[in-house]
Amino acid sequence: MSHQSDLISTDINAYLAQHERKELLRFLTCGNVDDGKSTLIGRLLHDSKMIYEDQLAAVQADSVKSGTTGAGNIDLALLVDGLQAEREQGITIDVAYRYFSTSTRKFIIADTPGHEQYTRNMATGASTCDLAIILIDARYGVQTQTKRHSFIASLLGIQHIIVAVNKMDLVDYSEATFNKIKQDYLRFTDTLDLHDIRFIPMSALDGDNVVNKSENMSWFTGEPLMEALNSVEIANDHNFDDARFPVQYVNRPNLDFRGFCGTVASGIFRKGDQITALPSGKSSKIKAIVTYDGDLDEAFPPMAVTLTLADEIDISRGDMIIGTEKLPPTVADKFKATIVWMTEKALIPGRQYTLKLATRSVSGSVAMIHHRIDVNTLEHHDASELHLNEIGSCTVTVNAPVVFDPYKINRGTGAFIIIDRLTNGTVGAGMITGVTGDEPLQPVSTEERAARYSQKAAAIALTGSSSKETAYKLERKLFDNGHATTVLETQNTALILAIKKAGLICLCINYSADLADIDFDTGQQSIDDIYSLLKEQKIIY
Repeated sequence: MSHQSDLISTDINAYLAQHERKELLRFLTCGNVDDGKSTLIGRLLHDSKMIYEDQLAAVQADSVKSGTTGAGNIDLALLVDGLQAEREQGITIDVAYRYFSTSTRKFIIADTPGHEQYTRNMATGASTCDLAIILIDARYGVQTQTKRHSFIASLLGIQHIIVAVNKMDLVDYSEATFNKIKQDYLRFTDTLDLHDIRFIPMSALDGDNVVNKSENMSWFTGEPLMEALNSVEIANDHNFDDARFPVQYVNRPNLDFRGFCGTVASGIFRKGDQITALPSGKSSKIKAIVTYDGDLDEAFPPMAVTLTLADEIDISRGDMIIGTEKLPPTVADKFKATIVWMTEKALIPGRQYTLKLATRSVSGSVAMIHHRIDVNTLEHHDASELHLNEIGSCTVTVNAPVVFDPYKINRGTGAFIIIDRLTNGTVGAGMITGVTGDEPLQPVSTEERAARYSQKAAAIALTGSSSKETAYKLERKLFDNGHATTVLETQNTALILAIKKAGLICLCINYSADLADIDFDTGQQSIDDIYSLLKEQKIIY
């Protein structure tokens, strides 16, 4: 299977040591449905002898069973489309990861979906990648999906793009067709932050310019895809200028040792360097850089190390240790960001979430959606909320100061995820674009209050002999589910109106049902009945 099978059979320890030292390249494939993404990856694995014999035999059997190929051929896409649902529909749904290596490099491939409805899946796959392969069907040229995937790659800061013009065999290997697609793509990307772009004409089905140079396209003097993947320079993609070390854990096994554990996000830390802890602003010097294999003189991305300091200064999980750069990170409780929304329940300004930036978790909300970005045309549209797979430019506020850099400068300290506080599920991902300006002060609106509490302000009259007991039990149930409510035992209409104006639900005891928004007889309806009816009538949601 491997290009190094001889070394494996003679000296496994030498092979493992050599494999460990190889540089790792993460890349993704993206493109329109049926552009041949999965076939391309299958061709890469097949022609580079990276498939186990039993795996190849299983795919050959599946190919015969499905009847998707001619006699003696295999459907290379089946090497990647592992989910039964994907095979049935003939599309990639989830992000499929595959691993292989050459004599010089290790690779992790993320095969991402082409459908617009799976934008969140593509963004997830792209978030950790160094390079993107964007496939274009030579028959159709640059399509809407091509632009969408290029925009997302640019948004997520991917440094290297390979435009694979596939199915050249179906256009008679035409150089003119290839050149036109190249010009069209470069014209579109003038507006995007993409720099290292390479174009390769190929046929993934037949193997032209995938691993080996094509004899059918002698006019192309560039390197085939595998050679490009092996040679692209990624060592300098990390930010080595701005030293950033988010503290993951404070290690204190005994009174003589206090170390700060984490992964270097950017920059270089050296023994004896002056450092500052943020947000406290306290300073010290690096006493030692500790690892399992012994102390180091310096640490750089993406090394996981423990720093010990010369002075006892207060540093906790979530704090950031930085060097003495000319451009320090920002410490603020408000910032601008581009957000990709990843769940069915819409993002509404004012609703509270947990935000995780590097190792820091903090509660906060989206204060304002400036505009929604059409991922197909790049046009900006007004929006009051973001729905599944939508991308928007927003202002985010958090309840405590956080340390950050713009995402384009530092991916490690400029990205965050948004977590639903009730389900603990990840519902969004964001890239910080900068600090906020002096926007004009906007009064808190009724809509913002409703979004914050997931409810409509209302006066609810509770009548019956057990109204007081029911009111306080209902208040507890509403409060435990994230709603804002209070019980009022007086009949003060002006006070009830003030409570509603503040966006709260007022549970009124012995209050006139005629003056309330809704009333319940506690002798006839239980706590659960009332709670369900409040949901049905959209008082709470």
